[in-house]
Amino acid sequence: MNTETQADSSTETRLSILGMRCAGCVSAVEGALNAVPGVKEVSVNFADHSAVVRGNSDPDLLKTAVQEAGYDAAIMEGLEDPAEEEQQELERYQKLMKKAAVAAAFGFPLMIAGHMDWLPALNSAAGQVFWPYVSLITLALLYYSGGHFYQGALKSLLLKQANMDTLIALGTGAAWFYSSILIDFSDTLASLSAHAYFEASVIILAFINFGTALETRARGKTSSAIRELIGLQPRTARVIRDGQEMDIPIEQVGLEETLRVRPGEKIPVDGVLIEGHSTVDESMLTGEPIPVEKMEGSGVVAGTMNQQGSFLFKATRIGRDTALAQIIKSVRQAQSTKPAIAKLADKISAVFVPIVVAISLLTFMIWMAIGPDPALAYAFVTSMTVLVIACPCALGLATPISVMVSVGRAAQMGVLIRNGESLQSAGKLSCLILDKTGTVTEGKPTVSTIEAVGDYDEERVLQLAASIESGSEHPLAAAILAAAEEKQVKLEKTGRFHAVAGHGITAEIGEHQVCFGNTALMDEQGVKYARYGKKMETLSSQGQTPMLLAVDNKIVGIIAVSDPIKKDSAKAVKELIQQGVRVLMVTGDNEITAKAVAKQAGIQEIRAQVLPQDKAAVVKKLQQQGEVVGMVGDGINDAPALAQADVGFAIGTGTDVAIESADIVILQGSLLKVPEAMALSRATVTNIKQNLLGAFFYNTIGIPVAAGLLYPVFGLLLNPMIAGAAMAMSSVTVVSNANRLRWVKLSGE
Repeated sequence: MNTETQADSSTETRLSILGMRCAGCVSAVEGALNAVPGVKEVSVNFADHSAVVRGNSDPDLLKTAVQEAGYDAAIMEGLEDPAEEEQQELERYQKLMKKAAVAAAFGFPLMIAGHMDWLPALNSAAGQVFWPYVSLITLALLYYSGGHFYQGALKSLLLKQANMDTLIALGTGAAWFYSSILIDFSDTLASLSAHAYFEASVIILAFINFGTALETRARGKTSSAIRELIGLQPRTARVIRDGQEMDIPIEQVGLEETLRVRPGEKIPVDGVLIEGHSTVDESMLTGEPIPVEKMEGSGVVAGTMNQQGSFLFKATRIGRDTALAQIIKSVRQAQSTKPAIAKLADKISAVFVPIVVAISLLTFMIWMAIGPDPALAYAFVTSMTVLVIACPCALGLATPISVMVSVGRAAQMGVLIRNGESLQSAGKLSCLILDKTGTVTEGKPTVSTIEAVGDYDEERVLQLAASIESGSEHPLAAAILAAAEEKQVKLEKTGRFHAVAGHGITAEIGEHQVCFGNTALMDEQGVKYARYGKKMETLSSQGQTPMLLAVDNKIVGIIAVSDPIKKDSAKAVKELIQQGVRVLMVTGDNEITAKAVAKQAGIQEIRAQVLPQDKAAVVKKLQQQGEVVGMVGDGINDAPALAQADVGFAIGTGTDVAIESADIVILQGSLLKVPEAMALSRATVTNIKQNLLGAFFYNTIGIPVAAGLLYPVFGLLLNPMIAGAAMAMSSVTVVSNANRLRWVKLSGE
């Protein structure tokens, strides 16, 4: 398991960053935050414009550092209001669309009029009146529709950095400046260079704002999983204080307070039910559609929906400590971390903008030196087009947008992916180790066989066994008592109770001496059982634990207890094998039981009687053999093995410590979610590669074409306006491709 993300998460600050527009901005923000004293780790998420900082640093200093780097920041605390977040996204989208519309409303008519020769020439008397007004209007539009780009470029320049804003500001600003100069010097230039590019500068801004607006809209969909999780928690809670019931804001609920939940209401905080009975829909947290019955002593989780009865419960976890808050934190953390595949893109993006500026200058000089007349016009158009088309937005979005969608998709199906590295690694696993109890099996022993002998019937055998076990604390006793309760068997009083460790129990019921236990107890009590030996062996070979019941030294029945495999374990193992994964079961149980469970689940390889501390050695040995190993366990007893594995999967509920013990947490406990998570991992890596390939291909092909590579052979030059449209649409394409992960078909679905 990766320890990269196991930094000091107890002092974690999340910031909302405003003004980031490319991968270069991410590097600038990361650098500014890393320079703050006490910062240990920084994760900046370009996809949702946020940063997670771990360490012992003052949040206000972090905010100031970001602002000094030329961006704005706000500290994010608690569970944000999803409606407020959606409103902010909508306002940003509408603002960008308005800027695009205003620029387009002026630029396109000007472009059409120019193509139709409806506009006066620059050097004509009418042109000398008309074009200065166009220059002023264009300047006003550059300020309105592109002011944020120019401000960003200026801040980057002061910090001796370059980013996407730099390219846009240089391209559109140069177009306006060049065109304005032409108004006064058009007579001294050849006909081609006397063409003004006012319309190009505003149309480029129209396209870029429009593309950014679409990207914002599409990106908003990627964080829908987070908003749904945040929306699960109600804003108020009904508490009982001084005997009075009252509704208060969720933030005012204290520990150990008594709260009431009525039918159809969401549970506000985590707690333990103290009065009443109901069923609770936990599907939004675990993905499990079947409601869970709750009675006194049952745990309840914030965000789940009460269905039938009304009940009282005591608050045990509030605020950021609730399971829901921890799940949201884990999802955010995973969405902010970068898988290894992102490192190449980050390195390239960090130096991409300065290289593009250099290419643009080189293009200008080459056209000036060897280009046809008018060389100045060709040099200007090509260098401007290089700047516009090269914006690395798509490259910066390629990885984080896919990670965001994938982690959100996993959370909605009851799987918590805790870091980006495990998201990438899960699909590469060649070997998967499964713990037996609670992973392949239910983890809760149940009575599987009851056989009566002679005059006794099954109900009487169960009654005697349950009566004698009523004073025992052994796990098998709980299974027998549960079976008796389910069948409404009335227990009898016992006397002279005596428990023999590892053997069983003896007691008196009425006037009879009753023994219940294994063959060692029967030997000790002098009870003959040889005729039942073959039956005992058969039950043992089936993974059951048989116990003999004797009354007055005579066998009257056999009861066997087993830990049944989960209903979908066999299907999960089959899917893993179909994916080409080697599946092993490692357990501390005896070999006979292990073989029986493995046979039912379809597992070919087992390691039995392995102590918890030795499971990590099994993982390590397989890794030394060249296997990429995943470990599936309960997240507590199997912690060493989970840590040693390349990817650790913890089986548990949302309230379990397992959330903090593995790379991936299966909330509802279904083993079938493991192959689904692996399939999602492979789909995500493929999606990221598609995005990176598209972004690299776009810039690799686009820049040479923009520089005029095709002109000597085909006489083709790329129009700066088309370059602006293509650049904007490349980001939309990447985001749209990433959103396909929301509907990709996974195994088991």
